[in-house]
Amino acid sequence: MEIIAGIAVGIIIFAVLGKLIALPFRILWKLITNSIVGAVILWVINLFGAGIEITFFKALIAGIFGVPGVILLLIARFMGH
Repeated sequence: MEIIAGIAVGIIIFAVLGKLIALPFRILWKLITNSIVGAVILWVINLFGAGIEITFFKALIAGIFGVPGVILLLIARFMGH
C-alpha cells in the first residue's frame, strides 16, 4: 500500500512540474505567433503607403492589441514619432 501511495505522489509531483515547465513555453509561443500576425498586419498596412517601420516591438503591439494597436501605431507614425 505504501508503494502505491508513493508512486501516486510521484506521479502527481511529476504532473505539476510538467505544467509549471510548460507554462513559459506557451507564453513564449503566444508572443511569437502574435508578433508574426502583427508583422503581417503592418506589412499589409504598409502596402497602402503608411510607412511604418516594422520592428519586433511594433509587431508585438499590433499582434497583441489587434486593430486598436495598429491604429495607435498609425497615430504615432503620423504625429512624427
